[in-house]
Amino acid sequence: MKKYIIKRILYMVIVFFIVSFLMYFLFNLIPSDPARNQLEAMKTSLKPEQYQQMYQQLRLEMGLDDPIILRYARWMGLMPTVKNGFNGLLQGNLGYSLYFKKNIIEVVVAPMKTTIFLNIFSTILALGITIPLGIYCAVHKGSKIDNFTMVFTIIGYSIPVYIIALVFIFLFAVILRWFPVSGMGTPGANYTGLRKMLDMLYYFALPLIVITFGSLGGMTRYVRAAMIDALSMDHIKTARAKGVKEKTVIYSHAWRNALLPVITLIIGWFLGIFSGSVIIENTFSINGMGSLYIKALNSHDYDLALAMQMFYCVVSLVGALIMDLSYSFVDPRVRVDK
Repeated sequence: MKKYIIKRILYMVIVFFIVSFLMYFLFNLIPSDPARNQLEAMKTSLKPEQYQQMYQQLRLEMGLDDPIILRYARWMGLMPTVKNGFNGLLQGNLGYSLYFKKNIIEVVVAPMKTTIFLNIFSTILALGITIPLGIYCAVHKGSKIDNFTMVFTIIGYSIPVYIIALVFIFLFAVILRWFPVSGMGTPGANYTGLRKMLDMLYYFALPLIVITFGSLGGMTRYVRAAMIDALSMDHIKTARAKGVKEKTVIYSHAWRNALLPVITLIIGWFLGIFSGSVIIENTFSINGMGSLYIKALNSHDYDLALAMQMFYCVVSLVGALIMDLSYSFVDPRVRVDK
């Protein structure tokens, strides 16, 4: 197991450096000048000669005229910068946001909390519905409830999430007036403690419903298919022939075998609490990681967008390792020590 983990970590490091260089190279192909963007607010107050002198000095300090390999090494923290020595990504310096005028690590804290708060509720809620529903439909395959659920999940799986969001906004916010259309809290309210959390949950209720509804289709069908395969195995038929209780057969024997393919999806969902939903957060005006990423791209704040992209890369690599290691815990027959 230790050898396998060490080998996988080495692969992860190699993949991380390859992806980081490709992303850095692609973002630098975008027509943009960080030095000019930083001096744009001072352009009207400076003489042309002063502006040009400050512009050239800033480009020199930022190393914008150096080869891209050298700039990448400085950004990653493999080489010292012009002024601050080793101060790159590997040293924990995510960069500086030109749009927010502060360090990127300070910019992402609040959106990260919002995204985790929103997605962890939706993930637990979706799993709490899809797993029992998928198991029930597999056990009662061909029943009216199973057929209705399959039709319902196909509709939910086929409709894009932004269409679901618009329909639910029209139904629950416009027609029924149960929930607000957008926002993260009551405007002008200074709630604290439990009252603040309840107010946030009230505003997050509609996005949670949309995310959960959009997730039901694929997850329910996945759990159902895995359980049907598990229930058709010979040892399940043998257990039933021996008179083992049906609940024991379903939840002890069949579900443990069905959990192996399902565990990938479950862990992937939980890791998704960090990434945020671009469509949902923008539709409901939620200040999360998804909306922050779009704001960074629209404002040409590519340092912020690149830092967030690297964060998603690390989460994906670590998540893949956790998924592989989880197989050996769910099914002892799976060996990952080679």
